[in-house]
Amino acid sequence: MRVATLAGLAARDVAIEIVAETGSTNADLLARATTLAQPTVRWALQQTAGKGRAGRAWLAPENGALTFSLAWKLALPLQALSGLSLAIGCVVSQQLNTFGLDTRLKWPNDVLRHGAKLGGVLIETAVDRNDRNAVWVVIGVGINLARSGELSQTLSRAVADASDVDYDREEWMGALLGGLSAMLQQFERDGFAAFVARWNALDAYAGQDVKIVDQGRVLYQGQAAGVDAEGRLLLDTPEGQVAVIAGDVSLRMAED
Repeated sequence: MRVATLAGLAARDVAIEIVAETGSTNADLLARATTLAQPTVRWALQQTAGKGRAGRAWLAPENGALTFSLAWKLALPLQALSGLSLAIGCVVSQQLNTFGLDTRLKWPNDVLRHGAKLGGVLIETAVDRNDRNAVWVVIGVGINLARSGELSQTLSRAVADASDVDYDREEWMGALLGGLSAMLQQFERDGFAAFVARWNALDAYAGQDVKIVDQGRVLYQGQAAGVDAEGRLLLDTPEGQVAVIAGDVSLRMAED
């Protein structure tokens, strides 16, 4: 691995750890986040117990995915992190698009290609005990590179991959790490408001009829109208515009 190349592409000094296999890179970093001396990325060539949103499993077959986590200390209180996962999605999507993937975003944290899930983002936090105005964020990113057919069968839904493009894992990691480093510094200064237009430009569902579902129950139905400065999904409904807070809810096409 060209570790020096990756470090040089980072926007600031980031420690890089590369392991052949682990359970979860997020769990690894979260366990020691508040003791880290600097931002740290942990890249696993295979994860056996990866995590997705709401505790769901993230499947990462050997050599079939790009999976890593980045631990970063932000000089912000916990309540100021609204919209961070969406800002991360912007960076991941835009960096992948520079390699010809043509990805879009699904609120709140999915990266789509050809309408199917290519990757996702998971954020976990640890409060710095010595500084109540700072928080460590552990950002997990998973991108399917190949074998989406097997994953689609396992998950019983369509999954996208990048097997039709020439990908260099180190080049992609360098681009993603550099983009995330710059984004986190901007987010610390300006919050998600600086990323609203970028996210809305990548919105896969813009202007489409969608519904918000919670455990099989439809909470809202209307036309997707992007997100606001707090990262809330905006829906134009017959009763007026509503703002949906990200939680364990699902965004789906109205006809699904």
